Amino acid sequence: MILEKLVRHVKNEGRRLTLDDPSGWNTGGPLFGGRELQAMKLPAVNACIEIISDSVAKMPIYLMDSGTRERQTDHPALRLLTSRPTEAMTAFDYHKLMESRRIAYGNAYALIWRDRWGAPAELLPIAPGYMQPYLDDNGRLWYVGTNPRTGEYRKFWPADVLHYKAFSTDGLEGVSYLRRGAETIEAALQAQKYEVGFYKNGAKLTGILYTETDLTNKPDIKQADGTTISIKDAIRREWENLYTGADNAFRTAVMDFGMKYTPVTASNRDAQFIESKAASIEDVGRLFNIPLYKLGVGKQTYASNVQAAIEYMQRTLSPIVAEHEQEDTYKLLLASEQQRGLQLRRNMMGELRGDWAARAAWFKSMREIGAYSINNILALEDMPDIAGGDEHYASLNYIPADLFRELSINRNEPKEGGENK
Repeated sequence: MILEKLVRHVKNEGRRLTLDDPSGWNTGGPLFGGRELQAMKLPAVNACIEIISDSVAKMPIYLMDSGTRERQTDHPALRLLTSRPTEAMTAFDYHKLMESRRIAYGNAYALIWRDRWGAPAELLPIAPGYMQPYLDDNGRLWYVGTNPRTGEYRKFWPADVLHYKAFSTDGLEGVSYLRRGAETIEAALQAQKYEVGFYKNGAKLTGILYTETDLTNKPDIKQADGTTISIKDAIRREWENLYTGADNAFRTAVMDFGMKYTPVTASNRDAQFIESKAASIEDVGRLFNIPLYKLGVGKQTYASNVQAAIEYMQRTLSPIVAEHEQEDTYKLLLASEQQRGLQLRRNMMGELRGDWAARAAWFKSMREIGAYSINNILALEDMPDIAGGDEHYASLNYIPADLFRELSINRNEPKEGGENK
């Protein structure tokens, strides 16, 4: 009964739903198509998707015990997420692909292929359109997948499908950034088309060709392919072939039969299209929650860019990373491991690797208050530990943290003669 409803839900009741081994499920599929491909032709949209997906893909992933705060180094899920989730992809390729699909399509799916003991052995990205969540009559969540090779259907337990969502109105499926910003992106695409036409016509509006001959009643001209064209269109086409476009700029025109060319002066509205283009870039940046300095627009100073980078981590990346961490932890770790406090986490400090001054100040502050040891800092820099580097220091001339209370009491004890020591 459930299988029949699942098939009916995807509106293909004539196809057979199989529960056999899903050979052929490992498919990247086309990343973008249709409207998504058109939107990616807009440089601002392409840049936003690249920036966010690269930021997520390059973050180091680690397995942490939330109780002891110690990192675990040997786990099948950790090896997949940091090495090769599938035979065809590096970890960076996989995470970039998944985040790109989440942004462009609103949903990114990966099938968890497990070994005989239930441990994750491979993560197979499923192209958008081949997987769909579904709630049955009992409110139970399933995933319905289409085998790309055979066209057959199969249902999957939620625990076997990684699902990263964009903004969602029902909690089941996400709504892509591109769909939510369709009008903004369409306006920007129209501005881009106008710019192409502007430069194609010699970076100026076309003019008017005058002739003393009446061309209205002239017979049409037969072309080589057998079609006919009016003499006006023939003259216009020949003129455009010879004198329009950047390659034909500054050529000398030769006219006969009393023809005269009068260029049309560009209006203020036409001359300001670059300003509207900048406004379109700003709108796209706001849609993706990307700081404008990353798109090369707006007033840029070092101080403001540093602050914008921090806001980018807090407002843009942090919610995305939180979703990835929670989904990975819940579906790639066993229930017993989750009860022990194990969590798959991402280190967002990698996003600040280019800002040496900010990182140095952060490490210095964290070490001075006793939060980081020297070896903690070295681990974040992918450097080996040093002897004695596990000691944590605090104030009082940076004494060891375990002596802080004792020395603090001693310092405040009265000395002989009534003075403090």
